[in-house]
Amino acid sequence: MKIVVIGGGAAGFFAAIHAAAGGNNEVIILEKTPKLLQKVKVSGGGRCNVTHACFDIKQLCQNYPRGDKQMRSAFSRFMTTDTIKWFEDRKVKLKTETDGRMFPVSDDSQTIIDCLMKEANKLKILIETEKEVRDIIPSFHGGFEIFLKSNNKIECDKIIVATGGSSKDESFAWIKALGHEIIEPVPSLFTFNVPNDPVVELMGLSVSPAKIKIPDLKMECSGPILITHWGFSGPLVLKLSSLGARKFAEREYDFEIFINWLNDKKEEALRQELFNIKAANPNKQVGNLLPFKLPARLVKHILDKSNLAENKRWADVSKEEINLLAKNVLSDPYLVKGKTTFKEEFVTCGGVSLNEIDFKSMQSKKVKGLHFAGEVLDIDGLTGGFNFQAAWTTGYIAGTAAGTI
Repeated sequence: MKIVVIGGGAAGFFAAIHAAAGGNNEVIILEKTPKLLQKVKVSGGGRCNVTHACFDIKQLCQNYPRGDKQMRSAFSRFMTTDTIKWFEDRKVKLKTETDGRMFPVSDDSQTIIDCLMKEANKLKILIETEKEVRDIIPSFHGGFEIFLKSNNKIECDKIIVATGGSSKDESFAWIKALGHEIIEPVPSLFTFNVPNDPVVELMGLSVSPAKIKIPDLKMECSGPILITHWGFSGPLVLKLSSLGARKFAEREYDFEIFINWLNDKKEEALRQELFNIKAANPNKQVGNLLPFKLPARLVKHILDKSNLAENKRWADVSKEEINLLAKNVLSDPYLVKGKTTFKEEFVTCGGVSLNEIDFKSMQSKKVKGLHFAGEVLDIDGLTGGFNFQAAWTTGYIAGTAAGTI
């Protein structure tokens, strides 16, 4: 049986490997770019965040804003524990960091790339780059004809589509032509831009944990936040970007956020602490005596925003100034206008509608012999290894089914 896998990323390689392992099958990977496994290479700052140390299916599914119900059955077939075992059986040991993210002990994504390439070579999988698909025609007697942009044609028995996410509708044109509904793709992993705000001068500074509230969208979340030269990033912002991907797109990435730099601290409690300091230490300078620990540059930024000089004596601080300081520490407002995506680590929500996929085999309900895996589907996870786990799981199911059914 001849099986063509379209897409040379994590899901495509994993699907191809399991399709080839399933029997005497000829398996070909077609990748439209000159490079293979690009997201694997850049993930986790070049270390590759392989998966997440979450071993309860129900809990794991909570990290998928889209596709959580479908992934529940998928994870019963191939779970995080299976991912860890698969790599460790091939001499790639993984380690768990304090936040649950799992990386190869080498801290080098090339370790994962080499493992996948070695397995593909061992199974005699043919890998062809710069081969972009233009059209797929199901054959009358079964199987498919694949037409490439180069006008070459490939005939095969089964196809696994693992082309990844895209922000462009036209990237899905040949899938749509096969009768599949495409959920409009929008970015789901991005940072918040706050152009022209003085806070960007604090780039590189981080606070953990902090809390962001977005009242207009009824959203709030806690976690580590990072200030960058364009605005806010870090796990807290990336989690929010994923959870609210469609809401933010509808707002055209124009909304207001409020940051509680002390996470769960209440405004009334902080105000009372500030008044107590004023009463007990009237001659002390404001900048030298504050009831919270935050990075010095951030404290100065908040004081400037509150029109309070660091060398002002507490005796000279008014009630109104205390109230404004408390507000800016616990409900610091910023206007977000625009986003910055993670280039090669770009993740989208949207893609092939999950209603049209049988998750027991990842086979299309509309076209027999056509399977899907990875981010081309309307599945996306929070940052932290969850998107790769979805790729391994759906790739395993698609490859195993295509190779044996």
